[in-house]
Amino acid sequence: MRYGDFPPYVSVAERRAKAQRQAEKLKKKLGNLEPVVVVGRTPAKSWWGKSWNQNLERYADYSNRLPRGRSYLSNGMVLDLKIDKEMIKGIVAGSASSPYQINIRIQAISDSVWKRLVEKALGKVETLQTLLEGKFPEALKYLFFAKDAGLFPAPNEIKFDCSCPDWASMCKHVAAVLYGVGARLDTSPELFFTLRGVNMDNLIGQVARKETEKLLSKQPGKSSRIIQSSVNRLSDISSLFGVSLAADAPDAISAAPEAKSAAPVIPQNAPRKSLRKQKLQSQKKNRQKRHEKSFTDHL
Repeated sequence: MRYGDFPPYVSVAERRAKAQRQAEKLKKKLGNLEPVVVVGRTPAKSWWGKSWNQNLERYADYSNRLPRGRSYLSNGMVLDLKIDKEMIKGIVAGSASSPYQINIRIQAISDSVWKRLVEKALGKVETLQTLLEGKFPEALKYLFFAKDAGLFPAPNEIKFDCSCPDWASMCKHVAAVLYGVGARLDTSPELFFTLRGVNMDNLIGQVARKETEKLLSKQPGKSSRIIQSSVNRLSDISSLFGVSLAADAPDAISAAPEAKSAAPVIPQNAPRKSLRKQKLQSQKKNRQKRHEKSFTDHL
């Protein structure tokens, strides 16, 4: 084969410089871009990112094109990557003067598969944060990563298209974007659930609901009794002090109507000895008044 049959060699530095120039032009035309930047040789470091890439690599359909795509990603050729429900859109710099447009459609997880995974995960995932961080038992990781039955898509659930002239079923630009998804999941693992068309709160919500039901089943009726007891106590307090407690405004307490009697009000919490002393003094004064009146009448 003659030398002229091979494309001219382009260094990594030249490729990156070209990609940077194309990115600057795209910013002026499209506005904000979301490039994928990989630090080091590993395209993904989190459990979700690594598992995404490993899922791609275990299918023979993709084996011949993935290495070139990984190289493109490492060299900063993925200028833009956006992940939405069942859709990945990317822009990748290549040999042409303009970058290539890539669209990848990922089929959503079926309801039956998702329901089965949720049932298996009950009691094994504590919080949404631990789920996103990939901190759950190995048995659950195996279940999520199960080939053709877990959370990750199989080749028949992935459809892609690239604007490049490459006739291959998967070109290096598509492969670069797919690897870029793994890198993006390192910083935004919640995008995995968005992409697969499921509500990531659904699993945690069902776990919490299941645990609550389990707790209440051990102590039936306790919560309702506590609530009813609280209501009864409020009613007793209202009757005792003659005030109205507003349920919607705890600090809104209105005094009861004033009594018509002009008799002096003695505090209910006054000591018993003090009350008796006041009564004796009052009786003594009354006796003195009667004695003085009787003496005056006698004169």
